[in-house]
Amino acid sequence: MTLFIILGIILFFVGFTLKNNVANPLSKFSNPLRIVGFALIGLGLFSSMFKQINAGKVGVQSLYGSVQSGVLESGLHLINPLLDVTDFDIQTQNYTMSALHDEGEKSGDDAIRVLSNDGLEVVIDLTVLYRILPADAPKIYKQIGENYTDKIVRPITRTRIRDNAVYYDAVALYSTKRNEFQQRIFKSIEDDFKKRGLVLEQLLIRNINLPASVKTTIESKINAEQEAQKMTFVLQKEKQEAERKRVEAQGIADYQKIISTGLSDKQLQYEQIKAQKEIATSPNAKVIFMNGKNSPVILSDK
Repeated sequence: MTLFIILGIILFFVGFTLKNNVANPLSKFSNPLRIVGFALIGLGLFSSMFKQINAGKVGVQSLYGSVQSGVLESGLHLINPLLDVTDFDIQTQNYTMSALHDEGEKSGDDAIRVLSNDGLEVVIDLTVLYRILPADAPKIYKQIGENYTDKIVRPITRTRIRDNAVYYDAVALYSTKRNEFQQRIFKSIEDDFKKRGLVLEQLLIRNINLPASVKTTIESKINAEQEAQKMTFVLQKEKQEAERKRVEAQGIADYQKIISTGLSDKQLQYEQIKAQKEIATSPNAKVIFMNGKNSPVILSDK
């Protein structure tokens, strides 16, 4: 668009110059050159009156360096051709700082190194998810510029993490206080971002690396705790088994006590007669009584 205007102006003035120089053999092209130049200027101005803003972006308008307060939403707009429109991405963006090469926004080791309150160096890999408030895009363009990631996102994040890490020891950052630390830095970074027109959506601590000696100590402690928990479980299981056996033995003892004290001689004799009657009525046996007081001798017919 601007190119059309510049080229049209050049052609217009070349044609105007040739018209005044009758001796020049190219003077006969002065009128066509002026017409083409004028047409290009008109085409450039007409094209500059339309601006398309893609989805997920807003346009910030400026006129000779003066930033306008409103923004252009996504879509096609009819604007002043003298306005300069700068696109700003309002979708969720991420900024990663990692110790691994070519994984973060900066090449090489870009992890955040902090000192804990016990004087140990802790290395943190982090990803920041954020976006621009559409209404604050003109303020960002005017006060910060288009490179807000390097001017705001990166330095604020690294500074706030270092400021808050000093409240925790290395072991706590690595294990028990990790979530608390993440929530704390999220709050402080969120407040700073909001003042500058940015919204912090999420803060992801990807990895926390400790010195090798500290890491070995922590792993040994964790293994010891796991062994202690395992032993506690075994002892509890054995205790439950011993209780089960005690209850079972007590039940047997109670049963024997009931049998020994509850059965009389007459009841035993009655049970014996019932058994003899069942044997006597069986088709597969013969009953022979020897003496009236003795138990019978039973002979099979087979």
